[in-house]
Amino acid sequence: MSTPLSIIIVGASGDLTSRKLVPALYGLYRKGRLPAEARIVGVSRSDFTADSFRQHLAKEFREIAPKEFDSAKWEKFAPLIEYVRGDAADPTKLQALVDWLKKREGGQPANRLYYLSVAPELYERIANSLAAVGLNKEDGGFRRVVIEKPFGRNLATAVALNHALHRNWEESQIYRIDHYMGKETVQNILVLRFANLFFEPLWNRRYIDHVQITVAEKLDVGRRGPTYESIGVLRDIFQNHLLQILTLVAMEPATRFDAVSLRNEKLKVLEAVAVPNVQEACINVSVGQYIGYRQTDGVARDSHIPTFAAIRLDIDNWRWQGVPFYLRSGKALKERRSDVVIQFRPPPHLMFKLTPGEMLANNRLVLRIQPDEGIQLHFESKDPEVPEGMLLHNSTMQFSFATEYGAGAIPEAYERLLLDAVNGDATLFMRYDEIERAWAILDPLIAAVEQADAAPPQQYEPHTWGPACADEMLKRDGREWQND
Repeated sequence: MSTPLSIIIVGASGDLTSRKLVPALYGLYRKGRLPAEARIVGVSRSDFTADSFRQHLAKEFREIAPKEFDSAKWEKFAPLIEYVRGDAADPTKLQALVDWLKKREGGQPANRLYYLSVAPELYERIANSLAAVGLNKEDGGFRRVVIEKPFGRNLATAVALNHALHRNWEESQIYRIDHYMGKETVQNILVLRFANLFFEPLWNRRYIDHVQITVAEKLDVGRRGPTYESIGVLRDIFQNHLLQILTLVAMEPATRFDAVSLRNEKLKVLEAVAVPNVQEACINVSVGQYIGYRQTDGVARDSHIPTFAAIRLDIDNWRWQGVPFYLRSGKALKERRSDVVIQFRPPPHLMFKLTPGEMLANNRLVLRIQPDEGIQLHFESKDPEVPEGMLLHNSTMQFSFATEYGAGAIPEAYERLLLDAVNGDATLFMRYDEIERAWAILDPLIAAVEQADAAPPQQYEPHTWGPACADEMLKRDGREWQND
């Protein structure tokens, strides 16, 4: 008899459950990857029955992803979903869940995955509450808890959260999820670097001039005004998504692709990042706020919360000494785009005579994370239309995931991460020391922006590439953002 598996979603009435978690579990079911013994149980204070909860999920799913929703397949998937009403932050109100698990498991060893789809300030209380009624104790099956970012709001709170979680849960039981790590194109950075020989010899300070990492969003903050006022773009995107991508771009090759080896190498990168003091940070961070943000519901009319930021980081090790990493992210930008630009140095000597006004476009490798997922290589070629001499032309070679594997071939990031959590593979999840080191890097930059005498964020027009101060930051270094 197979071991029962219960996937318990705490905070099941929230948007994350209906828009991401359940569609991902449905996707795994459709592909035959969800274990046959799995059952999904939602837990929240909302007054659902199992049937009304399923109907709620189906309605939300159909609205957000009508092409992925298949009524016939949903009818087969829906019976795997149950619902238990309870307040997981209060151990005295978890008896219904305890009873459901006892009935489901029948006293035999069982596996449980707890997904805390709740506000971050509830992580500690819920983790302690589950432990208080013994739901963290392993009986021959596993007990794992998944928590979403943000993991604290600075180094001190991140350390406190880790200590609180470790009181009742082993580090091996804790899965800190960053959905960016579940994206196929992010994982492909490792394959590109370490499964191919031709890039790795060039992947260092001798040949790379600088690196740009962009996570741009076309949408504004929408209904997230009150939440965004408490975090801002640096806490929301930089401490997790952008620094995680940076580690994959900059890390040394791991001995093997497993949780211990990969996360050790990522931590080494973060430890090598030079942490500026607040005065140095002021020079290496530029912030902006899109015009109209202050009119958003829940936002202060004199708000200084940045909706855009660009920072420069330097990695003090043998490979990257002298190679700046420029990171930027913002709301209401020109387009939705996430990519990594590897800008190579110019040739040490050019034998071709450039015409007046002509400039050599240095080689550039662009890793497209989303959308239009793929890889672009920009290089120089000869313009065949010129009969005499040698006129250089910037050309592009392109690899597209959609062309190679078919449209829709890239799975939702949560599918990969949920399956990894079920299988006990923590490779793409963050370890406690990664979290703490990332905050140590970001804290001075955040302090530089939030200190009492800091200049307010520079205003920028929506649907542009952000404030002029971000361009000026790169111009000081003789560089410019790659926006094409």
